[in-house]
Amino acid sequence: MQILVTGALGKVGAATVHELLSAGHQVVGCDLAPPVYEGGELSAHYVQADLTDAGDAFAVVRGADVVIHCAALPEPTRNPPATVFRNNVLATFNVAEAAVRMGVDRVVHVSSETVTGMAFAERPFHAPVAPIDETLESRPQDPYALAKVFGEQLMDALVARSDVTAVSIRPSWVQWEGNYERSLRPWLSDPLGSEPSVSFWSYIDVYDLAHGLRLAAESATTGHETAYVVSADNGAGRPLRELVAHHFGEGVTVAELAREDAGGISYAKAERLFGYRPAHSWRDYLAEDGTLLDAPRERLARGETSVQRGRAALRG
Repeated sequence: MQILVTGALGKVGAATVHELLSAGHQVVGCDLAPPVYEGGELSAHYVQADLTDAGDAFAVVRGADVVIHCAALPEPTRNPPATVFRNNVLATFNVAEAAVRMGVDRVVHVSSETVTGMAFAERPFHAPVAPIDETLESRPQDPYALAKVFGEQLMDALVARSDVTAVSIRPSWVQWEGNYERSLRPWLSDPLGSEPSVSFWSYIDVYDLAHGLRLAAESATTGHETAYVVSADNGAGRPLRELVAHHFGEGVTVAELAREDAGGISYAKAERLFGYRPAHSWRDYLAEDGTLLDAPRERLARGETSVQRGRAALRG
């Protein structure tokens, strides 16, 4: 298949490019950065495009069988709220519109665990049950989560008015060799003393996320489905019941768990829909105290991570 990956130079997009190329797909990537005009022969084709411009969106979507839409400002605190909302909603609308008009078969929309509204809430709240699944109501307060909810609704509209099918993937906190230590070390070094996690210490390895996005692109689900793609274990390395009891007391009920150290979000629906099963853990990257192991540190130094290889495939 010919697959367009938007936001292809970000960590999720780049890892997805690498995953798709490894599986034998033809890949086109787009992002805001200029191309390298004398980069030699590359594994994937790169196009500079601003997806908030409808013309750019139509130009890059044309010819694709599937679009994996990763492009977005990735959180709500580093840009003005209106910028986050406008950029993310408009880009998703333009991609969806182009998919309909250009005869795309399928759109895989990268949504977010934040659609529940808890991650950046100005008036904090938490889920009543762990692990979280797709039945939990979306109650967004911030512009990033609100834009992701609108993105899922745009996928609903997409399939209602066309033969295009769609999947919205909700990743948890994305980790790779370049940020595992910075992100998870506070949890691992002091899991009971650190701040409580409203995702119940869920995270996702970027290799597993890229694999999940490929499975979603290749699957034959109908209509529009939403599914969490997360890791099997939690990022604090402790029994989930212990973490929840310590931080949330009787305010959260812990349901049946597949393992003692299960993550706080369920991937059961993604497994049922397209066979997703996570293969990686923070233990592949970090020591018990949260420091980065030698092997991932060396991969990072040599430029051999999936993120780095995906970027190199596009720009040399």
